[in-house]
Formats: sequence, C-alpha cells, structure tokens
Amino acid sequence: MNILRKILLLIICLSAAIGAEAQIISPDGYYFDTDSIRRDFRDQPYFGLYKDNYFIFGPPIGYKANKSNTNIKFQISIAQRLTNATLPGGTYLYLFYSQKCFWNVLQNSMPMTDLNFNPGIGLTKPIFIKNHYVGKVSLILEHESNGRDSIQSRSWNKVSLAANILVDPNLMVAGKVWIPIIDGQNNKDILDYCGIYQMTVQAMTDNRKFTGSVTLVKRKGWNLNYNTIVELAYRFSRKSNQYFFLQYYNGYGEGLLDYKVFKSQLRLGIVIKPNLFSDF
Repeated sequence: MNILRKILLLIICLSAAIGAEAQIISPDGYYFDTDSIRRDFRDQPYFGLYKDNYFIFGPPIGYKANKSNTNIKFQISIAQRLTNATLPGGTYLYLFYSQKCFWNVLQNSMPMTDLNFNPGIGLTKPIFIKNHYVGKVSLILEHESNGRDSIQSRSWNKVSLAANILVDPNLMVAGKVWIPIIDGQNNKDILDYCGIYQMTVQAMTDNRKFTGSVTLVKRKGWNLNYNTIVELAYRFSRKSNQYFFLQYYNGYGEGLLDYKVFKSQLRLGIVIKPNLFSDF
C-alpha cells in the first residue's frame, strides 16, 4: 500500500501545480481571451500537465473477469517548458513525459505487469485566427518503450505532428500522425496493432462539468480497423480540475508488452485534466 499512497500523493501534487495556472476560459465557458491565452503560454509555470492524469480500475467486457485481467491502469503525464522567450514562428519548446502502468492488484504480491515510458521533446505553437484562439499544433520527437530486455523488450520512436482545434467553445477535434522509427527487434509489426495515426472528438458542457471524448487509432492497412477509446468525465466542483472518470478501451496496443492481444476493458476512477483541453 506504500506504492499506492505515493501515487496518490503525486497525483495530488500535480493537481495543485496545474491549478496554479492562469485561467484561460471565462466562467461562462464561451469566451476565449486571446491576450490571456498568450500570457498563459508565455508566463505560466514551467511545469504542468500534458495529457490526462488518471487512476482507474475495472474488468474486461465480453470475457470472464478474473484476477489477472481485472486491474488498475494509471497514467502520469507532465510537460516542462524549456524556453522563457517565444521562439521563431511563435513557438515554445517543451519537454514531455508520460508513463502508463498496468497494475494487477488482485494477484498475489500485486505485480505491475506492464510499464510504458513515453518521453518526448517538441515545439508547440498556439493558433490564433482573427484574434481568436482556435487551438495549437505541435511537432514532437518521442520515444516509447517498456524498459524490458530480451524477448519482452518493446520500443519504437516517432516524429509526430499533432493538432488540437476548437470548433467552438464546447467542441474540440484533435489529430495526430507520425513517422515511425521502429528500433525494437521484438515489435517490428507494431504499426499493425498500435497504428499510424489517430483522431479525437471531445465535447464539453458550457460549465465544463461534463466532458466526453472518442478517440480512434487507425491500425496499418486499408481495412476499417481502429482501436477505440471512449472516455466520460464528471467534474467534482467548478473550481476543481479533478473528475470522476470512465474509460472504455477496445482494440489492440493498450500496453506495449501485450500489444498484439485484443483488449475490451471498462475502468472507472479519477482523472486530473490539463487546463483548456487534454492532449491525446
């Protein structure tokens, strides 16, 4: 249980850090103050959240639940701005780090069966059209591996181009495409399972109380073969960025170790979200 306490303490600290950031959405959820957003990119704390930070638990769907397939999944994701001044092109240099873990707490000794490490470095540019903030675009060099050796080793690199675009204050679309550089000897076919691009639609209520998103990750090939992630979140309070969280994963590549294994999993827990909208 010491590990669990440390993880929860880290999540609380991350929540406090991101809560200190300037608010860039007005209370009514409709108006995006361009000057505030520019100041937020320039003056926000160097350290903050990147993707969703969550801690969830649940069983498989369509399969008999047991101690080995009913588990905890948690993700810690942070971003560190490396430059104080705006770089050419109105960009900012960031260091990104995400870590995803699968924890079989129902089994003896409660093993963490799969750890996925995802560091990256990249340039992010906020996008303004007619003095209105409409999103951001990022060019990222990232690595992903599971830290194992021998036949259980999995690793690959990506040059990724990602964009988050606000269609209106309540609807965001996101896309990410990558050029893979596969260096792992045991996962040469990883694109067949973990995909070649992804797209997301995220909807929010006016008061940001409810958030829902659907992410489709296109696997390699001409068939309509997608990994699907559906997420629903309900915020504890208006002043908080902590949410009750439900995630449904259907497809391959949820974790690197068993990326070839099909999973259909429903988990429930809590999530801490970055300001404005999540990265995927």
